Amino acid sequence: QVDLVESGGGLVQPGGSLSLSCGVSGSIFHIVAMGWYRQAPGKERELVATITSGHSTNYADSVRGRFTISRNNAENTVHLEMNSLKPEETAVYYCNLRGYDVPSHWSDYWGQGTQVTVSS
Repeated sequence: QVDLVESGGGLVQPGGSLSLSCGVSGSIFHIVAMGWYRQAPGKERELVATITSGHSTNYADSVRGRFTISRNNAENTVHLEMNSLKPEETAVYYCNLRGYDVPSHWSDYWGQGTQVTVSS
């Protein structure tokens, strides 16, 4: 059983910064990629950023240049630094892990989500 534990959400003013962290508990054979997605009220869940075990990153166009994703392979943690936040980025942010929990068995895990509210 693998669980993703997120932390760092909260309330921030427009233009402010916030950091999110996600840790992995449990045993997993190989992590291919970890990332962050978000879902605003009434909208579909969307990609924010992902990072592979080789530290290749992918960002949504809307956050590129303002958000930075990083990963600690030894600790199985992923972090998201968010700068210049906008009110429309208010959403529940979800941590995601994709990989093999055992050899040849692909798995896709989600955290419980952490609320980010950008408001004055």
